[in-house]
Amino acid sequence: MKWCRKKIEIEPSLEQRKVEKLLEIGAQLHQARQAQALSLEAAEAKTMIQRHLLRAIEAGCLEELPEPIYIQSYIKQYANALGLDGAELSSNFPREDQQLQFKPSVRILPAAQLRPVHLYLLYLFVVFWAVNALSHTLTRGEMQASNLQTKKQLSSTQIQQSDIKSISTVENTENGKPVRVSVTLKAQSWLRITADGKTEFEGTLPQGTQRSWEAQEELTLRTENAGGVLVQFNQEKAKQIGNPGQMQEVTFAANRRL
Repeated sequence: MKWCRKKIEIEPSLEQRKVEKLLEIGAQLHQARQAQALSLEAAEAKTMIQRHLLRAIEAGCLEELPEPIYIQSYIKQYANALGLDGAELSSNFPREDQQLQFKPSVRILPAAQLRPVHLYLLYLFVVFWAVNALSHTLTRGEMQASNLQTKKQLSSTQIQQSDIKSISTVENTENGKPVRVSVTLKAQSWLRITADGKTEFEGTLPQGTQRSWEAQEELTLRTENAGGVLVQFNQEKAKQIGNPGQMQEVTFAANRRL
């Protein structure tokens, strides 16, 4: 007697499907951005989404992104800004709460045992289940839409609050001396340092980091967490340049001879 083994197909895990879908979506967004000759900096200004998040989406780096609901929102916003169908593209990214489905267990009686009363009861059960499932789905959809709208409004408010409040210029009191800026991080923060028009550093530094940069004429510091950054200009006392979570850009300039 011959036996044949049944082929078992193992469905990939949700995390694996997230990564695969993010890679696929990110490639489409990257291709669309390149086709429009947009830099990541220009895309950041256009979408108001931080550049490192846009880079992580394009590269499919799931571990560098927030919760899936925010990832979907970022994908939709980014795609719309590039002229793509944001709603359709973002819906392709899987989430845990979209995996739950109602699977009713219905025992079907043999045709010989089905009587009118059975058909009637079965019909009532199917109608009841369908109405209940539809009601639950609509209620859940309304709640998700409401929560998403609230989060979008909150995110929009935070973005507006985190916009660059001011660009201040501090002049050196002595002519001819270079600009020296020292930074101490009270909390993990993203920084970009530009010295005399050249980007010297861009990235996220951990809490407790101390770094210094110099420029001959002008040095600009930009951060997305002004409350976590202490800045010392030349020999002045170090001071905090803003509030926690606030985006701030400060320019320090040497006093030029007349």
